[in-house]
Amino acid sequence: MADWNPDLYARFAGLRRQPALDLLARVGALPSGDVIDLGCGNGAVGPVLATRFPDRARLGVDLSPAMLAQARDGGHYTVLHEADLTQWRPDAPPALIFSNAALNWVPDHATLIARLVGMLAAGGMLAVQVPAQHDEPSHAMVHDIARDLAPDVVTTPQAHTHVRAPCDYAELLAPMGEANVWTTQYMQRLDPVGQGHPVRHFTQSTYLRRYLDLLESAQLADAFLDRYDTALFEAYPPDESGAVWFPFKRLFFTLRTGA
Repeated sequence: MADWNPDLYARFAGLRRQPALDLLARVGALPSGDVIDLGCGNGAVGPVLATRFPDRARLGVDLSPAMLAQARDGGHYTVLHEADLTQWRPDAPPALIFSNAALNWVPDHATLIARLVGMLAAGGMLAVQVPAQHDEPSHAMVHDIARDLAPDVVTTPQAHTHVRAPCDYAELLAPMGEANVWTTQYMQRLDPVGQGHPVRHFTQSTYLRRYLDLLESAQLADAFLDRYDTALFEAYPPDESGAVWFPFKRLFFTLRTGA
């Protein structure tokens, strides 16, 4: 898959940052240790972590060189690691592993979460937010449109939903420590755009990426975006100004280990 486009992703920086702020508000006192931003991307949460934890080492971990380059420019991390978050290990037990909209890209959350919790210092916290939008029109229609255009190319879902139901996380986390699981639906107002539907511009830098990689090689990306735009105008009609209200659901959980 092609590398991320940090500039396209950053167009909605405020909307993408708010869930991270809401998650961080649920992080309480911590033991000694580093703060890890797991899947740090372009460093959007870096300034907030630096303000909240000015005296701790702050480590950013991400697999995208382009995103890490922007995170490095921000100067809010002590160290940045280019690594697969499912394979990375800290040098010492961290006080906090914080992950905003990253775990949704990787499978087998039961194994991954157990691994992350096992890394924490005694009394440390795991704090995670993931999009839970896969059943909504903005995401659910994507595979069908792409497969209809290119059945020989799009043979399996490209944007797998690895996010589980809230009750699954509650059951998974309960034996590991003090757990909290909740969901929030954000009413996101998206401004008019020059071409296409506002929601498409929001999803194009994230959920659509794997489909566009396939369809661009098959020279069908423009046709796909046209069909997707048409479906979005029906699902999310703009107001007179061209703006839309876009409900977006996110799932959160925190886990504090025993001291």
